[in-house]
Amino acid sequence: MDGMLQAGDFVGVSFWLVSVAMVASTVFFFYEGMNVNKEWKLSMTVAGLVTLVAAIHYYYMRDHWVATQSSPVVYRYIDWLITVPLLMIEFFIILKAVGATISTNSFWRLLGGTLVMLIGGFAGEAMLISASLGFIIGMVGWAIIIWEIFGGEASKAAEANEGVKTAFNALRIIVLVGWAIYPLGYIFGYMMGSVDAGSLNILYNLADFVNKILFGLIIWNVAVKESA
Repeated sequence: MDGMLQAGDFVGVSFWLVSVAMVASTVFFFYEGMNVNKEWKLSMTVAGLVTLVAAIHYYYMRDHWVATQSSPVVYRYIDWLITVPLLMIEFFIILKAVGATISTNSFWRLLGGTLVMLIGGFAGEAMLISASLGFIIGMVGWAIIIWEIFGGEASKAAEANEGVKTAFNALRIIVLVGWAIYPLGYIFGYMMGSVDAGSLNILYNLADFVNKILFGLIIWNVAVKESA
């Protein structure tokens, strides 16, 4: 039975549940993307790509956990390095879909903030630099994102467009509140060591489930409404 999922391995079960949910979400987003106006097809495709990439990595992460009972740090950060920038790009894409006036500078700020956040976090968790320094770098990147979607050019463009305003507000709440799980996990799991690897991975898995799938569902909802 070595290397096989055990009934009492709730962390492994959470990896399995999320991996299957990501596959189902991918099928849903790609299928629904065929039924919206052409302005929204790119947004739906990106939403599907996010869950597709996550599904692939979750298959590897669940096998890593079941076999070693240790955190799949490398697989998780490879997943985030692809999916999180795609999620950030969605802010720019949905504004373009409703004809909002927004420069490419907003796109680059969102992308740059995302890369700084992820690179800092990975360097700290992989012990390439101190955990504290990695955390500080990561928080700088997150702050850039929060500023852009709450007070920057992207935020102002969303406020001027009623068609996307509600969805944009919901998406940025996910980034502010839902994403807060990750730095909290970093603090208590890696800097303080007060949270065990199993609990930390269940928390991260739940956060990915909500932050990626719900993010896509919000975009799908506004795409359907705008296409009606």
